[in-house]
Formats: sequence, structure tokens, C-alpha cells
Amino acid sequence: MERKPMRLGENREEVLDFATSITKAAWKSFDQARLIEPVIDSQNEALLSQAAPELGIDPLIALNEASSLLNQSLAHARPRFLAYVGSSGLEIGAIADLLAGSYDINMALAAGAATRVENQTVQWVSEFLGYECAGGWFTSGGTISNINALVAARENALPGSRIHGLSKTKSAMYCSQEVHYSIVRAAELMGLGSASVRKVAIVSEGRGLNPVVLEELICADIDAGVVPICVVATAGTTLTGAIDPINAIADICEKYGIWLHVDGAYGLPAASTSRAPLFAGLNRADSVSVDAHKWMYVPKACSILMIKKQAPFARAFGHDEAYIPHEEEILNPVDMTLEYSRPFRALKLWLALRVHGMSEFRAALEANLAQARYCYEKARDSGEFEVLPFYPVLSTVPIRHIVKGCPDIDIHNRELAQAIMRDGSTYVSPAIIDGQQWLRPCFTNIRTTLADVDVFFENTLKLSIALCPEHKI
Repeated sequence: MERKPMRLGENREEVLDFATSITKAAWKSFDQARLIEPVIDSQNEALLSQAAPELGIDPLIALNEASSLLNQSLAHARPRFLAYVGSSGLEIGAIADLLAGSYDINMALAAGAATRVENQTVQWVSEFLGYECAGGWFTSGGTISNINALVAARENALPGSRIHGLSKTKSAMYCSQEVHYSIVRAAELMGLGSASVRKVAIVSEGRGLNPVVLEELICADIDAGVVPICVVATAGTTLTGAIDPINAIADICEKYGIWLHVDGAYGLPAASTSRAPLFAGLNRADSVSVDAHKWMYVPKACSILMIKKQAPFARAFGHDEAYIPHEEEILNPVDMTLEYSRPFRALKLWLALRVHGMSEFRAALEANLAQARYCYEKARDSGEFEVLPFYPVLSTVPIRHIVKGCPDIDIHNRELAQAIMRDGSTYVSPAIIDGQQWLRPCFTNIRTTLADVDVFFENTLKLSIALCPEHKI
């Protein structure tokens, strides 16, 4: 007897209805903060210890199991999750993921209307940010977006390196000392080596890259026969939200003929807000990356790489394989990007922009900026916290709890961060700044309110007293 194909069969609509009910319950729960961060219960521990199933089970039972596991996972979408650079999991984006996954379009080659949607969304985002681009693509995240750009920069500076390798040519990349690790990782993967990455000193005010030091390093390298590959300007560092002086960096890159890439994975959406002057010079960059799954609220994974010229990417990635059609010499996306099988990531942002419009995105971004400022002022004025000597550049607000008589403030803040994460009613990540231990609340959620900031401080002080009862505040 011929086997039936793997399909849900007659109860397919029932399965979809049940999945919808799970999703509705999840969305409703995301509007509320958790009182605790749940642990994995014994039933799920047993489930997660099972061997691979030889025979399947009722899909409704499996969905119920998945729902239970999701509810016992770390929930970035909740309003008091202030760790890392969290995502909001925007509802319309989740629906887009369901649709895109159902159609399962491959964006490696021309994909009809889907390709047009991706191109249109890239243009919309470039307009939103104030960057005039010649095109771009969606990737899985800032790491891949950055690697794509830096490979093109390497081929631009060292033509033929993709074929002949780097030989004995010495080369260098330049970035802030607080650059994201993806830049170092890119240098390692590209064969340049992490030693080729020049970490440029930062200025004390705002913690952006020092352009004077940058030019000194470039000149010293050129005199030593080292080829500059690119400069990476960060538009919103993960640690403090610092923005490098893009215009001044662009002047230096133009002077020496060096590729300028702007890593805006976290902070670049703020270029559409009242913070726009901080991004002056953005339009002079050769390439720009931004993660829409960070501060544009859509679900992971949704990063965008925007470029000024397509030719360098074609030289870096183009190929002529018998199984890849090249009609009328039109290049496919796979000829200009690292990834082959690319899902239809653009749909979630396209739908989000269609449904909410740029004005709602700007308003949400401004609300997060206001929450960050409120957090900073509340910490500063309390007399119980140390803050950086300048207002938040973006939505990251490092604060450091000070306890009178505490023998080691660093240990206290590290233990306090751990206690906050264990408690789970609020959630914040630790950070090390200039060798000191800090708490690092970051506001990138559409559901967070000023009241949630108040709760964060109340909870932090409560947990601090539990850690140091002899130093009650």
C-alpha cells in the first residue's frame, strides 16, 4: 500500500484553530509582566529527556507541549524585560512569519512579487533612516549583515583576494574599542585575523570613537605598508548606546579612499527620531546594517544590509554555477550575498510598516528614549545609584547601585544582577564598563511604560536589601 504523505489531513483546520488560540493567549499574556521567571517543571524535563520519536502523536497534543515549553522560556516580549537589546515580537510580524513559512519562498533567486517586496522594504527602511541606497538584502542578523559588507570591502581594497587569498598582504580594519564582537568575528572568518582589527580609543563624553586617533592609526599603517580594508562606525554600541561621529569618520575615509561601513544593528532606528542629528554623515557610508528585530520591534530574525553600489558585492560574491540561472545577465541575490537559502524575512517588516506606518514606529522609538531618560534621572536623583556623566545617548542606561559601607561594590552589583534575573519580575543584564560592574537596563519594547521603570527600581532596591540586610537603605 502506498504511504500517505506527511500532511495534517482532515483535522488541519482544527490544528490551525488550536494554534491560533495558543497565539491569542500568548499575545494577551505579553501585555502583563511576569511575577516570577518560571523554571522548567518536571513534566517538561521528562519531555525534553525523550529520545527522537519513531512514531508521531496527535498534533494537538504536540502543540500543547510546545506551548508549555514556550511559557517556560525566557520572554523578551514582556514589558519589564530590560536585558540585552530585546525584541518586542510585534504581533503582525508573527503573522507574517506564519505566512512566509507556509509559502516557504526561497529568496536566493528571483522570486516574483516576494523579491519586489524585499526591494521595496529596503527602500522604505532607507527612507526611514535617511540613507540613500542602491539596494540591499535581508539577512539573519547583524553578524551576517556585517560580514557581507566587510567581505565586499575586502574585495574592494584587495581585488582578487576571494580567488587568490590574502597572500602576504598585511591589512587592517578600524573600529571603536566598544565595537560589537561580530566585527572581530568577521575579520577572523575573512582570513584577516583578529590582530588586523584596530580598536580605536573612545572619547569620555558619549564614548564614541575618537577620529583623531583613528586617522593617526590609519596613517601609521599606510606608512608601514598595511592596506586599510574599512572603517566600521557603530551607530549605537551594545554596551552604552554610543554613536561614533560618522561625519568625521566619513571625512577620513574619503581622504584615504577607505570603505565606510556603519553597524547600526541596535541604534540606527533612532536616526528617524529627535536623535537624528547624532547620525549626521550616515548617507556617506558605503554600507549600512540595521536589525529590525531589535529596535524596530519585529520578531527575529530580520536584519537589513543597505548598500551604495552593487558592483563591489557582485565582485565579492558573484559566481556562475550551472544550477543557478542568469537570464539577461541579471544577478540573483545569491550573487551578491553570503547566504543561499534565504527565507522571506522582509514580509514581517513590510506588513508592520503597512499596518502601523512610520509615524507609529517613530512614536514608539521616542517613547523608549523617554523611558531611558526617565530611568537615568530617577537613578541619578535617588542618591542610591551611580550613573554615567552624560544623559543616555539612546535607550541604554547603565546604572550602578551604591551601598554605603559595602566592601566591594562590583561584587554587590554582580550579585544584584543575578538576583534580579533569578527573581524574574523584572529582568536586566549586567555589564562591565571601564572594569566596573554595572546594571544595564535597555528600553526597546513597545509594551514598556514609565510605570514599569518605577517597578524596576522598587524591585532592585528590595533585592538589594535582601543581599545586604546590614546596609538597609
